[in-house]
Amino acid sequence: MTLSAFANPTDLLLEIPVNAQNRADIASPSFSNPSSRYQGYINELCLSAVLPWLQEDFAPQAKVWPTTTALPSFWELVNGTAVLVDAKRFILVPSETIDLSEIRVPQEWVDLLSWSGDYYLAVQVEPDEGYVRIWGYCTHAQLKNQGHYDAGDRTYTLDKTELTNDISVLAVTQELCPQIATRSAISAVPSLPQPQAQNLIARLGKPEVVTPRLEIPFQLWGGLIEHGGWRQSLYQQRLGIPEQWSVLQWLQNGVSQVGETIGWERLNLQLSFVGARGVEETQPDSILSRQLAIAGQIYELLVIPQGEADALIWRFQLRNATVGAAIPGGFKLRLLTEDLQPFPNNEDIATTAVEQLFVEVALEPGEGIVWEIEPLPENYDREILKF
Repeated sequence: MTLSAFANPTDLLLEIPVNAQNRADIASPSFSNPSSRYQGYINELCLSAVLPWLQEDFAPQAKVWPTTTALPSFWELVNGTAVLVDAKRFILVPSETIDLSEIRVPQEWVDLLSWSGDYYLAVQVEPDEGYVRIWGYCTHAQLKNQGHYDAGDRTYTLDKTELTNDISVLAVTQELCPQIATRSAISAVPSLPQPQAQNLIARLGKPEVVTPRLEIPFQLWGGLIEHGGWRQSLYQQRLGIPEQWSVLQWLQNGVSQVGETIGWERLNLQLSFVGARGVEETQPDSILSRQLAIAGQIYELLVIPQGEADALIWRFQLRNATVGAAIPGGFKLRLLTEDLQPFPNNEDIATTAVEQLFVEVALEPGEGIVWEIEPLPENYDREILKF
């Protein structure tokens, strides 16, 4: 619901839904310290008010990036939320300050290729009053070309006079000029070798390190958190959550809560294969399955143990969830090491429509694997499956 503006007539005031105020627990256990807890609280209130407006005025399918379940792992570390609006990415930058003289955007949302946005919305959050105020916006190009970089807190600031203050202009721009250039070119941060990433997670995973984003050079920090699996590991370490991604544990004891939240499930196969074939075959008792939405259809990614317990081969298999339907030509299933390196025979490509794609890999105990699919599944966030 939009409230009437009573200060600047070009400001947009949006009501924070009552259920969101109840849900956004200021004492949430999803964060490691009071500072990040409050950051999560302000971002939750901001998102609850702004997302419905974006869905109503811009695109009904506007949605959080990468996925709602991942938000605490972002808010623990960085202020801000990304929302995909058609082909554009909006970064919501909430603040409680009454000083509306500038927008202050964390560097991560500007200088990381996979995080950067097209439009940045300055949002003042008023928890006690029950509303948020969107008082201006700018583009990525403006932040890079006209903004001031503050090395002290690693933010880009842009003066209010440089922002577009009339929010209604944004909707018109989106409708009439969707192809307008919004971004400056930025370079990818270098990827980290796995031992270095593990050392950084151990060091920054201590909850007493209140602002881990400022503890190490940005190139290292960016390389760490741009990898979804490492960002999740750092977040879980800071909260003292035990290992959540062990495939062997999932097969033996059921999928962890974190795994279930994003869609993994264990399928028990003992009954399915009884008498299914005339000859005896060693079949796994259970396999792992995850449904994925890709290009408007539902697919199933399976992780299947094969062979004997002391010499397991792991089969990653992609198939269409609709019985008899195929995987279109052009699809790719790819496996990478934990630090995103390829290895021999690590991908399967559908040159024409096929029934399934699969990659088989032998892994050492404790080894991690990252899976990728092209085209990209909806809500994709890199994860490290541990074996």
